[in-house]
Amino acid sequence: MPASNRRKAKSLSNGRPPLSQKIPTSLSSKATRTLIRTHHRLEKAQARALHTGDASTAQSLSAEIQERGGLKLYQRASTIGQSASRGGDSSKILVQWLEEFLAQYPAQAPAPATAPNAASSPSAIQSSLNDGTPPPPPLLSLLEVGCLNPENQCARTGLFDHGRGIVRIDLRSTHPLIQQQDFMARPLPSGGDAERFDVLSLSLVLNYVPDPVGRGEMLRRTREFLRVSGDGGIQRGRGRGRGSDGKEGKSTATRKREGVLPCLFLVLPAPCVTNSRYLTEERLEEMMRELGFALVRRKLSAKLVYYLWRFDGVDAVREGGKVFLKKEIHPGRTRNNFCIVLT
Repeated sequence: MPASNRRKAKSLSNGRPPLSQKIPTSLSSKATRTLIRTHHRLEKAQARALHTGDASTAQSLSAEIQERGGLKLYQRASTIGQSASRGGDSSKILVQWLEEFLAQYPAQAPAPATAPNAASSPSAIQSSLNDGTPPPPPLLSLLEVGCLNPENQCARTGLFDHGRGIVRIDLRSTHPLIQQQDFMARPLPSGGDAERFDVLSLSLVLNYVPDPVGRGEMLRRTREFLRVSGDGGIQRGRGRGRGSDGKEGKSTATRKREGVLPCLFLVLPAPCVTNSRYLTEERLEEMMRELGFALVRRKLSAKLVYYLWRFDGVDAVREGGKVFLKKEIHPGRTRNNFCIVLT
């Protein structure tokens, strides 16, 4: 569909509640779960009211959300729920998967005194050439959308460039290392791959978008921020696994990088794909293939489902691709209405 006919992407803030100042100092596990579930229930009800034009109900729900703590309390509960002590840091899965693919990277982040990207600095590369060992791989860049805690596992691994290679954003920043920014309003890269990333993390963010079309637009938009050329990616208009002359012959390290990079890390509540009337894992994978992604890893837990999708570049996207509308797949009174629409 021509870009002019697409609906303008909604801001993520459309799905976020008003802010409140009532923030408790601690929350029990039960209170954390109850708060998050209640918040999502009210937020979905508010989105439905806005969609149907019921301004009175939407205003009433907005006031109730604010009274219950709003975005600040929701962020507080989410941060606690994702803390290491609760076993909820989803970035551990991302790092584990990347380290399985990229075993040549250091296991821990460099000490603070280490210069950014020192593992691939000219002196390090020259040293490796002198002693005959392969040069160290360039460190990876990461865009973490919806970041609540900058001290998660991504901050501890040696995979990423801890100088300027990690960008963390959220609608409301709770830390100096997190930029306050709406992903859907983030300016698109204009300077080539220098402004793009090897890895984009979208953990428990897509399910917060208030409507199915907005979710589809968010998935489509992730492609604009992923590198598609250079070491670790692919050239636009070229196939994966071949050099600039179209011949085989890349190093093992480069082939491993191209087996996973650039990639999107997507985390959803498990019921979004296991108990939805409109979405299954098979349909999600079909959608992602249509956007140029290939599934690399998947993990299903009791509460969450984790995916690692490799982006194969513009060549993997067909012109006039398939449209995915809201279509009931699994009817049932106990199923939820989570849906993603791609137009």
